Amino acid sequence: MKKILSFLFVFSVAIINVLAIDMSTEINRETEKILPKVVEWRRHLHQFPELGNREFKTAAYIEKHLRGLNLEVRTKIAKTGVVGILKGDLPGPTIGLRADMDGLPVSERVILPFASKEKTEYNGQTVGVMHACGHDTHVAMLLGTAEVLAKMKNKIRGTVVFIFQPAEEGAPVGEEGGAALMVKEGVMDSPKIDAIFGIHIDSKSEIGKIKYKSGSFMAAADWFTIKVKGKQTHGSTPWTGVDPIATASQIINGLQMIVSRQSELTKAPVVITIGKINGGVRENIIPEEMTMAGTIRTLDDAMQKDVHEKIKLTAQKIAESMGATAEVSIETKTLVTYNTPELVAQMLPSLAKSVGKENLIETEWITGAEDFSYFRLKAPAFFFQVGGMPKGKNPKDAAPHHTPDFFIDDSRLDVGIKAFCNIVFDYQAK
Repeated sequence: MKKILSFLFVFSVAIINVLAIDMSTEINRETEKILPKVVEWRRHLHQFPELGNREFKTAAYIEKHLRGLNLEVRTKIAKTGVVGILKGDLPGPTIGLRADMDGLPVSERVILPFASKEKTEYNGQTVGVMHACGHDTHVAMLLGTAEVLAKMKNKIRGTVVFIFQPAEEGAPVGEEGGAALMVKEGVMDSPKIDAIFGIHIDSKSEIGKIKYKSGSFMAAADWFTIKVKGKQTHGSTPWTGVDPIATASQIINGLQMIVSRQSELTKAPVVITIGKINGGVRENIIPEEMTMAGTIRTLDDAMQKDVHEKIKLTAQKIAESMGATAEVSIETKTLVTYNTPELVAQMLPSLAKSVGKENLIETEWITGAEDFSYFRLKAPAFFFQVGGMPKGKNPKDAAPHHTPDFFIDDSRLDVGIKAFCNIVFDYQAK
């Protein structure tokens, strides 16, 4: 009997492996068929970008496509978000796949026939709008994934939830938005998602490659403001007042000591950056107060809390030592993007099938941030990068994200589609 059971087990595993190979072959075939359309979608989206919580045309474009696939479609989630639900013909788990939709207040400088010429109002200024972080490619790849999987509905075990998220780059001042709002409005709960996956294009990684990291991958992002209050006086007699600008300069130096002398950098990186300083109205007047603002990047939850406390202590004590006061406020924008190690280990073979083992690269921490991090509060999560740099280009010469010269080679968007599709079938077959 034991021999029979053992034989049946080995035979079952062999059958599953054969089916997995056949499924991957079908995925590849269907993806190659629609790749020209995916590139066309991406270029349309690139030409007409919209800022966070204002992705009205983008949402309508996505909705039309999903309805054409006969998916259940939900709209106006977290302001402009769109969700498509594909129920397979076989019972199984529910998988979430996410793409972000918003552009940035950046004027495009790249010469392309589909370059953005869009303008809009942002924080009281007229600005250009550009997909300077590749969210157009994310939407196109997820639309392509939905089309491929819709054709294979009879083979899907369970449910696939396609999440098109607004405002990843942040909502307008005074508004909620992004992944946090989607989670708050129940996108992970109805239907209940068992595992969620996301991708991000990378302008400095060669096309045809996928990069990943298990555990902490991308940083938590906090924004902070420090208001230093002194005593106004004439610039020729600083001893008759308390200089908030000189105090602020000492605080800035003190903040860097938190990084270089108080943080266990062998455990995880820490970055503290001051990006804005406002104070004073005239050259010969020491002002009463000044304000500085910046960002904190951490890759460990405990270190994040510790850094917050040290920033407050450092600013307040330095200000006190100079006769001033300092008020510190810190706002968390994203959490650490944490890839569930067990899920990563389970899905790496799926990624290898999509690009080949030689093109699957384990990478290091990234101090950039992603609000995909909020989805992991509800389910195991895995977020990885897809290469978008032209083959043979030196990464040092590739323009960074969030810049006017940001450029993506869209000839290999099939990589993201294949990865998503293989993940779906392999996860459901576990």
